[in-house]
Amino acid sequence: MLFLLHIENIALIESADIRFGQGFNALTGETGAGKSIVIDSISAVLGERTSRDLIRTGAKSAFVSAVFCDLPALKWFDESGIRPDENGELLLEREIQSDGRNQCRVNARPLTVSQLRQLGQQILNIHGQHDGQQLLNEECHLDYLDRFGDLAPLLAEYLIPYEAMSATRREIRALQMDDAEKSRRIDTLTYQIAELERAQLKSGEDEELNAKKKLYRSAGKMISALEQADYALDGGGESEGAVSLLASAADAIALAARCVPENSEQGARLAETAQKLQQMRYDAYDALEQARDLRGELDVSPEDIDRMESRLDLLYRLGKKYGSTVDGMLSYLQKCREELDQIQYSSNRIGQLEKKLERQCAEAREKGEALTGARRAAAVLLQQRIQKELTDLDMPKVRFEVQIEPKDTETGMDDTGMDQVRFLMSANVGEALKPINKIASGGELSRIMLALKNVLAESDDVSTLVFDEVDTGVSGRAAIKVARKMAQVARQKQILCVTHLPQIASMADTHFFVEKGERKGRTYTDVRILNRKERMEELARLTGGEQVTPAMLESAGQLLDEAAVYKKKLAAG
Repeated sequence: MLFLLHIENIALIESADIRFGQGFNALTGETGAGKSIVIDSISAVLGERTSRDLIRTGAKSAFVSAVFCDLPALKWFDESGIRPDENGELLLEREIQSDGRNQCRVNARPLTVSQLRQLGQQILNIHGQHDGQQLLNEECHLDYLDRFGDLAPLLAEYLIPYEAMSATRREIRALQMDDAEKSRRIDTLTYQIAELERAQLKSGEDEELNAKKKLYRSAGKMISALEQADYALDGGGESEGAVSLLASAADAIALAARCVPENSEQGARLAETAQKLQQMRYDAYDALEQARDLRGELDVSPEDIDRMESRLDLLYRLGKKYGSTVDGMLSYLQKCREELDQIQYSSNRIGQLEKKLERQCAEAREKGEALTGARRAAAVLLQQRIQKELTDLDMPKVRFEVQIEPKDTETGMDDTGMDQVRFLMSANVGEALKPINKIASGGELSRIMLALKNVLAESDDVSTLVFDEVDTGVSGRAAIKVARKMAQVARQKQILCVTHLPQIASMADTHFFVEKGERKGRTYTDVRILNRKERMEELARLTGGEQVTPAMLESAGQLLDEAAVYKKKLAAG
């Protein structure tokens, strides 16, 4: 459950700490006081899309943190390696900066907004005041049914042969061209293949030629330097080079060594020096030979350079048409050969693919029928559960049905399966079932959506449900039924509810008042918990507006007492 929400510089809220309780938490206040800011803050810390406009005027950034406790073992914990601390608490943090950047953390470990959103979807659901509009969109009905029946694994099994079937179908279409188009394509491919084959391309030769080109551009300077090295090492004319001089030095030292007594220290040192000089002579000679070899490699004729430039020019022209590199051109050549083979032998290939498609269609249909069967079974249970919920919500005469019909497509299948699902209802006894979007009123939509959300919540691990003014269009006795339903749900899950109805607010275990005021020329929003006296005043205001009378206060007290009695009965079972 959500234990603590900390807000800094979000819209009108400079700073607020909201400690939510177990069970049913209600938030009330004047229109525009900032109730939606609390919901927006919860959405933000759960990784939902937000905006820089959320940052309080004058502030450089906004910050939200939320402490959750008593969470179930979630798949996300295993995937991320992040778990609640030793106290069973999970701290979510998000900072929204004015430049659009976000910093997200869970238990002090940084993560992306996307990772935060994945976690948020598993621990809290927000049901907004416009969610009822989703009920009018029949494209959502199939998803609701699959969520209720936990049919994602069956859908995944169906998608494997369906996607394979779709790929084969696309391949057949690509091969099915008229004769004129086929002839044009064959001519094009034949020309391109011939042009590339004439070039006799070799993998990596463009890189090799470009390296040689760079080398030849510097050849003049390199030759001059190598000739200087040759002169220094070998000499020229009457001048001796380093090789000869080192040999003379070695001979001189060796002569000196022979002039001292045998086995003397000086003789040993002189012999060692002579040996070093001799080795230096050999190394210098090796260097001389290597320099001359390099000089020979650079001795390229103008004809060789012309041939290299011509080859590079050809590769450049081919690259403009077939690929920026030789390897890319070779890959394109292979694709052209394969496509030409496919076209020339398309009749045979199409026949093979059609047999393959037949097998894939049969497999996809088999998996699709299994999915349809599971959906029909789930639809019966969903109807029963929704019908019970609607009875609890003062809609006992409303009939609800899940209609499943074959998919109206060319193959009778798409990436959702073989079924067209829509919700039907009859608002009055004796009336035929019709699509919800044709007959449902605003209040009916709110209650049907509430019923659906409650049923779906039973099958997931989400521990906290947030209802943002989902009681739109509900009043009187129906409002009492909605309040009691929320109290029932609150026995299993934590509920946070933004409401304008006194019947619903009176049923709350914890009642928060959201108030807007002014301090030092700035507008501020504060959130505080109400005691019984304050709750009576707020319920009276929700009932009759600003003119609160003693009768309204008495009525508010009765609402609280009746709510307490009802919750006591719930607790007793």
